[in-house]
Amino acid sequence: MLNELGIANLISLAWFLFCWVSYSLFAKRMAKKVASLSSVLHVHRINWMRRLLQREVRVGDASLLANLERNVTFFASSCVLILAGLLTALTAADELQIILSGLTFVEPDSLLALEMKLVTLIFVFIYAFFTFTWSMRQFGFASVLFGAAPSQDDETVTANEKRSFAIYAAKIIDHASHSYNYGLRSFYFSLAIVAWFVSPGLFMLAATGVVGVLYEREFLSNSLQALKKVENVGEKLFHDDKELYRRSLVKPAKDKSDNRKL
Repeated sequence: MLNELGIANLISLAWFLFCWVSYSLFAKRMAKKVASLSSVLHVHRINWMRRLLQREVRVGDASLLANLERNVTFFASSCVLILAGLLTALTAADELQIILSGLTFVEPDSLLALEMKLVTLIFVFIYAFFTFTWSMRQFGFASVLFGAAPSQDDETVTANEKRSFAIYAAKIIDHASHSYNYGLRSFYFSLAIVAWFVSPGLFMLAATGVVGVLYEREFLSNSLQALKKVENVGEKLFHDDKELYRRSLVKPAKDKSDNRKL
């Protein structure tokens, strides 16, 4: 079996998994040290929740959240269609092998190796489907919180409770966005697997290239630079202490109990 799969295929698959897992851990850790799309957007989400509490009409906020959820739903539905196609291809792997063998730039491979590549793609999109659907559920949780959000003149809710609502409602949206991001990464890395059908070497190169693209967009993109400049979030985020800054974003409101202002 090992000879049929090929040492090069197994090495390239190990490199692919290493790139995916290592980058996910690296990005999560680096976001705590330097400004990234995830850390900067989390600050903007807290600001969004603060201002939601100050608005009487929140139809626009609900529409924005529904639009985010609609994007996730599109990708979740796409995963189902892609999985259907991959399962069909797996049942006709012998015919697919004949088609690929007719291409001059594709390295010949055994039927077992081809099936392994298809199964790897299937597992990638199963993972993507679960992350997207979990993101959908979390956006649903955020919708419930929007409905439960206290009005600006609700005297039964204290300033600390409003402050807590802004922080943790933003956190729910942040978790949903992280799940969405994990699903998108699955799509990026699935494109690298396409190169595996050509050759293991190209597959390893494509996986490395995906890591480079993800890093550039997460930490060096023009969009990140623009997001950092909105309300000088980039300068404040890591000025002293990230958590201290996050807490300072939501100021307590004035009420009869503590005379402070949100």
